[in-house]
This record gives sequence, C-alpha cells and structure tokens, in this order.
Amino acid sequence: MTANLWKIAGVSLVALVAAAACNEAAETPAPAPAPEAAAPAAPATPDYAALLAQPDRLPADTARDASRKSVEVLAFSKIMPGQTVFEMEAGGGYFTDLLSRAVGPTGKVIMQGPKEFESFYKADIDAHVGNNRLPNVTVSQTMFDKLEAPDASVDVVTWFQGPHELYCKKECGDLPMGEPTAVFAEISRILKPGGYFVIIDHAAAPGAPTTTGNDLHRIDPMQVKALATAANFALDEESSLLANAADDHTKGVFDDSIRGKTDQFLLRYRKPG
Repeated sequence: MTANLWKIAGVSLVALVAAAACNEAAETPAPAPAPEAAAPAAPATPDYAALLAQPDRLPADTARDASRKSVEVLAFSKIMPGQTVFEMEAGGGYFTDLLSRAVGPTGKVIMQGPKEFESFYKADIDAHVGNNRLPNVTVSQTMFDKLEAPDASVDVVTWFQGPHELYCKKECGDLPMGEPTAVFAEISRILKPGGYFVIIDHAAAPGAPTTTGNDLHRIDPMQVKALATAANFALDEESSLLANAADDHTKGVFDDSIRGKTDQFLLRYRKPG
C-alpha cells in the first residue's frame, strides 16, 4: 500500500513539474523580431528657382533664364542630387552650369560636344568650366555615336536643341555626326535601366523631311519619336512648355524674326528596366 502511494505521488510530482514548465513556456513572450534596416531617404527635390538665383552665375546666363524656362525644364527633366547627367551637345554651357548645381557635389555632369564645334563656343565653355569653376563637370569631345561613358552608368541624358544636328550635313561641314539609329542606340547603352532621356529641339512642320536639320536647323518631332521608339525608349511625358504657335516653321532658327522664340518640343523618355 505504501509503495503504491509513493508511485502515485511520484507520478503526480512529474505531472506537476511538466505542467509548471508548460505554463512557464506559455507565459514567456517570444522574442521580438529584429527591426528591419530603414531604407535610405530619397534625396529632396532641389529648389530649382533657388539655383537660378545663386549670385555666382554668369550675367550672360541669367539674361537667358526667362526665354529658356529653365526652372520648368529642370523639373521636367527630373534632375536630382547625386545623379550622373550626360549632357549631349552642351554648347557653351548655359544648362551645364544649372545641371552642375542641381546634382550637387555628390553628382556628376558630362559636358559633351564634338571637337569640331568647339570654335563656336570656346569662350563660353572656358567661362563656365575654366579654372575648375564647376568641379563636378567633365568635358567630353566626341561625335554623337561614340559617347564617353560606361554601359548603364548615367541617370539622365539630355539633348537640348540637338537631334536635328544628325541631319546637318553641308551646313555643318559634312561632319560624321553618326548614323541616327546608332546614335540613339548609344544613348540607350550609357543610360541606366529606368533612367531618363530628355529631348528639346526646334520643331519643323509636320511631315517635313530630315533635310530641315540642315536647311533650317529644325526637325519634325515625329522623326525624333520614331528614333526613340526604335531604340526601345518609352515615352514618359511630352510637354508644350516651349511651344510657340506663332512660329510658322518656315524660317531658320537664326533668323532675327524668330531667333530665341522658335516653336520647340520637349520630350522625356524612360529606358525600360
């Protein structure tokens, strides 16, 4: 009898210990998961108007701000701090200066133009980038089908008032600007997937032949759109910001009656990916 009691007591004790362990496990909260690392904050959109107001800009540039509608163009181009921008046919550097300020010290601007065009702009180029005035800008002198940038290394490519040059032959000295399809493929090569390609040019009349690129320094927007589509760019937005309905498209862009007031188209394409 006593032995049986001890057996029963032993079994009960084991059950009590097990039950206590279960209760303790149930009452102990599971450890909280480790917090996920916060994603880095996206850079703030620059105050483009404030960039234009900076006192060290060149007086010749500030005089052109209104006609260029630069605040709106920069915003349309989605230029952000830290980006690498490849500026095709940068000319004397009006937009180079603004792009340099918009991308900031952590960004980079590649100021491209054919060596053969340098004589038209040398004084302006020197005024903008000479003496390391814009330290985040490098100058690249190549034709349009040989862009100096690694594959998928650029956030934004701009080509302001430029694509018509591909058809500027005799007027531009019969230079080998590059076969248009190859040029647009080269732009795609250097642009990152998801990056933007922003185009401004002087509009020719709808249906006009590409020879207007030589004769009037204009181009039918549909010619440019066809090249961009063939290069697998996706149209992201089109703007009438620089349009001028009073321009009848019959005069060359250097004609005094229309110079600085031409009807211009503004396109932003995106590289898929």
